[in-house]
Amino acid sequence: MKKICISILVVFLTQNSIGLELKKRIRGNIAPKSIVHSGNGLFFAQNMMYRHTITVYNRDFDLVATISDKIEGNLIGRAEQKLEYRGAPVEATFSHGGKYAWVTNYLISGPGFENPGNDSCFGSKFDLSYVYRIDTETMIVDQAIAVGSVPKYIAASPDSRWIFVSNWCSGDVSIIDTERGQQMKRIRIGRFPRGIVVDSISSVAYVAVMGSYDIAQIDLSSFSVSWMNGIGRSPRHLALDPSGRYLYASLNAENKIVKVDVQQRRIVKKVHSGDTPRSIVLSDDGKFLYTVNYESNTLSKLDCNTMQVLETVKTDHHPIGIAYDGHSKQVWVSCYSGTILVFQD
Repeated sequence: MKKICISILVVFLTQNSIGLELKKRIRGNIAPKSIVHSGNGLFFAQNMMYRHTITVYNRDFDLVATISDKIEGNLIGRAEQKLEYRGAPVEATFSHGGKYAWVTNYLISGPGFENPGNDSCFGSKFDLSYVYRIDTETMIVDQAIAVGSVPKYIAASPDSRWIFVSNWCSGDVSIIDTERGQQMKRIRIGRFPRGIVVDSISSVAYVAVMGSYDIAQIDLSSFSVSWMNGIGRSPRHLALDPSGRYLYASLNAENKIVKVDVQQRRIVKKVHSGDTPRSIVLSDDGKFLYTVNYESNTLSKLDCNTMQVLETVKTDHHPIGIAYDGHSKQVWVSCYSGTILVFQD
C-alpha cells in the first residue's frame, strides 16, 4: 500500500511539474511583432513598424540595446544625397553562429521612395524594400540589401550561405548571398508568401504561401520549385523537425496546426490549438511544438508525436511572435499589445 501511494505521489508531482509558468513580463516602449533567439542568449524583438526600433534582451531579461531603423543613404547607394532613411522592422533571423542578425523592413521611407506596398497589395509598381544586417557585437546596421516589395519573413540557411526573404507584394522569394552581401535572385512563388524554413543540411527551403493552400519546396542545388498542394488554407508560419521528416505549419484561416510528412507529401494530422494561430516554434529536440493563438490570446504546447495539445495558457492581448531557448527551457512570446512574456517550461 505504501509503494502504491508513493507511486501515485510521484506521478502527481511529475504531471504538475510539466506546466508552462509565467516567469517574466517585459514592458517598455515596445509593440513587438516578432521575437527571435540568436542561440547565444540574445533575443531580438522587432517592434511594430511605426515604432521604428528593434529591442534586444539577454537571458536575465535586461534590455541590452535599442536599435533604430534609421540609416544613412550610403547604405542603399544614395550617398550623394546625404540624407537619412527609415525602415519598418518585421521579422529577423541569425547567421554565422549568431554573429549577424538580418531584419526585414516592410518598407523604406525617404526621398525616392514614393510608392510603398501594403498588406492588400492594392496598386502596382511598389517600391522595393531592404533587409538590414546587424552586427550583434556592435548592434550597428552595417549592410542594407535590396529585395522585393513588402518583405516579411526571413530565414538563414544553417550553413550561413543564403538568406531567404518572402516578399509579400512581389509574390516571390529573394535569395541573398551572404558573402557578396547582395540579392542573388528572386524566385516567383505566388500571392502572399510568408513563413520560410530551411532543412538542417541547407539543401531544401520550404515557403508557406498564405494566399493559397500550398507550400513551395525550393531545391537549393538547382533553385527549382516543387509543391506540396492542399496542405491547408492560408499557411503562415513553418517549423521543421530536426530529422527533416516532418514539417509543421500554422493554418491562419483554419485555426489549426498541421503536421506534414515531407517524404510522402501527405498530411499526418491537423489539430485546433486556438483561434488564429500565428507563429510556431519547436523545442530543440523536436518533441514539442509551441504556438501563439492571436485571437484567443493564448500560448499552446503540443506533443509532436501525437499532435495532442498538452497545455494552453493565457497571454496578454494579441500574442504574435514566439522563440524558444533550449539552454533555459524558456518560451518567449511577443504580444502586439506591448509586452514580451517569458514562460518557463
